[in-house]
Amino acid sequence: MILDTHIFLWWLFDDARLSQPLRLILSDPDQSVWVSSASVWEIATKYRLGKLPEAAEVARNVPDWIAKAGFSSLPITPAHAQLAGQWNHDHRDPFDRMLAAQATIERVPLASNDSALKTFGIEIIG
Repeated sequence: MILDTHIFLWWLFDDARLSQPLRLILSDPDQSVWVSSASVWEIATKYRLGKLPEAAEVARNVPDWIAKAGFSSLPITPAHAQLAGQWNHDHRDPFDRMLAAQATIERVPLASNDSALKTFGIEIIG
């Protein structure tokens, strides 16, 4: 599965908004969990803009935090970028578009609490 940016941060911060079923999935060492390069970009951007002041330590080295969590990084491929950019879809958030494209191409669910992502026709686990 791919983690939406907020799910990754909720996991790191042990946030109460992270559902118990998702906590169990993420703590399973046999579960493949990816954090997209788009989420690294989103965290760095939002921290720089002052929208994630609580994530200062994470924002300094997101790849290190991905590894510490036991997750894998998911690079953005040209195929991911092509689909995210060409999708005729009203959803304007570039980070969400990329995560949806990656979930589609990789054929994996996206862990998210963002119900707007369901319009992409991908499997959402929240």
